[in-house]
Amino acid sequence: MKTLKGPSIFLSQFITDNPPFNSLDSLAVWAAGLGYKAVQIPTHLPHIFDLAKAAQSLEYCAEIRAVLAKSGLEISELSTHLQGQLVAVHPAYDAAFSGFAPPEVAHDASARQQWAVNSLKQAARASQNLGLKAHATFSGALAWPYFYPWPPRNEQLIDEAFRELAARWLPILNSFDEAGVDVCFELHPGEDLHDGVTFERFLALVDNHPRCNILYDPSHMLLQHMDYLGFIDHYHARIKAFHVKDAEFQTSAKSGVYAGYQPWIDRAGRFRSLGDGQINFKGIFSKLAQYDYAGWATLEWECCLKSGDAGAREGAKFIVDHIIPVADYAFDDFANSKSETSAVRRMLGLEE
Repeated sequence: MKTLKGPSIFLSQFITDNPPFNSLDSLAVWAAGLGYKAVQIPTHLPHIFDLAKAAQSLEYCAEIRAVLAKSGLEISELSTHLQGQLVAVHPAYDAAFSGFAPPEVAHDASARQQWAVNSLKQAARASQNLGLKAHATFSGALAWPYFYPWPPRNEQLIDEAFRELAARWLPILNSFDEAGVDVCFELHPGEDLHDGVTFERFLALVDNHPRCNILYDPSHMLLQHMDYLGFIDHYHARIKAFHVKDAEFQTSAKSGVYAGYQPWIDRAGRFRSLGDGQINFKGIFSKLAQYDYAGWATLEWECCLKSGDAGAREGAKFIVDHIIPVADYAFDDFANSKSETSAVRRMLGLEE
C-alpha cells in the first residue's frame, strides 16, 4: 500500500498582478509558508511558467525546480486546462473561449485549435523534462450544447462528436505516451468528458489508451448528484490526479442543478472551501489509500463565500489531517501462523 502525497496547491486561482502572487518565486514562498509541499502550475502565463521554453530547455526546467526547491517545494503537475478546452470548441462558444488563446489566433478557430494541440504537446515534453508523471487538463467540448437535448437525443450527432473529439486527442495522448506522462482529464460540466459514462465512451474511442486518465474532483460529481465514492471503486485504476475541492447542494424550490443563470452565491449547488461543504473527504482519502493512489492531493480553492487567503491557509492543514499514512503490515499479523499442507488438510477434516 502507498501513502498519497500532499498537500499540493493549484496556483491558478491565486495569481494576480500584485506580490506575492505575481511570480513563481514569491508564490512558492507564500505556498511553503502555508505548509504546502508542492504546486500545480498553470501553463498559460509565461511570466509564471514559460511552457515553450520548458519544452525545449532542460536548463530552464532545472531553474524552475531550483526556484521551488529553495522553498522546499516540488511540482505536482503542470496544468493545461485552458489549452485543453480549446482542443474542441463548439461554434456557439467561439467568442466565450477566444480569450483563452493568444490574440493572433483567438478568432481563427482552426489556428486556435492547432495552437492548443501544439501547447498540449509542449506540455508533454515539459512534463518529461521536469520528471513529472501526470498532467492536468480539460477535454474541450463539441457535444455540450446538446447535453440535455430538445429535440430528443440524436445518437448520430453524439457519436460523431465523440469520434471527432477522440481523433483530435489521440495524437496528443501519443505524445504524452512518448514522454511517459499520464493525461488526467478533469471531469467537469461544460466538457464533453464530465462523468464516468462520457469518460468511458471517449476511452473506448481512443482504444483504451494507457495515457487517458482522470483528474478526480468530487465537487463536480456532488453537484451532478453522482456517487463520488462509488466512482473511485469503478475508476481507481485511471485516477492519476486529485483536486481536493469541497461543494454543497442545498435543495431549492426555485432552481436545481442547472442553476438558473444565477451567480455562484445564489445557486443551489455551490463550491466551498475545504470543510465548509458536504463532501465526505474521510471516505475519499480512505478509498484512495485502499486502492494505492500514489499521486498528489492538490487543493483547488474555489468558494463563493470565504477568501482565498483563508481557504489556502485552512486547506493545507485540512489535507494533511486527511492523508492516511498507510500501514506496512496487517494489524492481526501477530496472530498469523503458517501451516504445512498436511496440517491444513487436517484442519479442514480432509485427513485423519
